[in-house]
Amino acid sequence: MAAQSNLKNMVICLTLTCLACSAVLGGIYAMTKDPIDKTNAKILSDSIKAVLPEGGELSEAKVAGELEYYEYLAGEAVSAYAVKSTTSGFGGPLTLMVGVLPDGTVYNTSVLSHTETPGLGAKCTSDPSFTKQWKNFPPEKILAVKKDHGDVDAITASTITSRAYTEAVKKAVDFVKTLAKEEGNE
Repeated sequence: MAAQSNLKNMVICLTLTCLACSAVLGGIYAMTKDPIDKTNAKILSDSIKAVLPEGGELSEAKVAGELEYYEYLAGEAVSAYAVKSTTSGFGGPLTLMVGVLPDGTVYNTSVLSHTETPGLGAKCTSDPSFTKQWKNFPPEKILAVKKDHGDVDAITASTITSRAYTEAVKKAVDFVKTLAKEEGNE
């Protein structure tokens, strides 16, 4: 005899289906959590290495407001900072690791994550003319795209992403300048 279609049977059936799906999702989460955490840690570590000069010792992560940063020590003195900076790009959050020297020079940048449009804004990770300009970007240059009277060459057809990238770098540089002033006053 077939089960009758009534509210009680529908609720039981839906509940069992939800429990089974939850168990499967929970199991998959448990199986993939460690590999995902390890991959994210490696991405972070590689990104920090890419934005800092060689020959120093990295501090533990520090947090100030919404920014996470690392001090790079050469002996007792801080020789550089690695700052994790996030802004909103065209497709959503754009997160960078920015290496900044105490004088405000951008040593280098690295994209940690983005949701930019493939083939356009996603070029922030691969367009050599865009990515190379950040290596040793001097503090006397203006951190704004050329359309906004700055010194940054934007990615062709991706002004919003270029502005967001530049804003993330500017946020990191301003933060390091604030840190340098605080350390100088102590």
